Amino acid sequence: MNTIGIRRKLHHFIDTIEDKKAAAIYTPFEENIKNNEEDYTDEFKAELDRRYEEYKKDGKIITREAMDKRIKKILTKSK
Repeated sequence: MNTIGIRRKLHHFIDTIEDKKAAAIYTPFEENIKNNEEDYTDEFKAELDRRYEEYKKDGKIITREAMDKRIKKILTKSK
């Protein structure tokens, strides 16, 4: 069985098992799961919110290529 098939079976199993069994399966992997979760600071979340609000208000975004040009221009001036 390939990885996709294994994941599907595991997902189905986890979605349908009793609470006690789910807790028993979760416990040995709890630390790994916590380490894989993104933990954003309140400051980082506030900055994302600020940027999103700014985007909604102005609606201005630029392409990666345009940003690369801006960065190169700034770096060239600073030399």
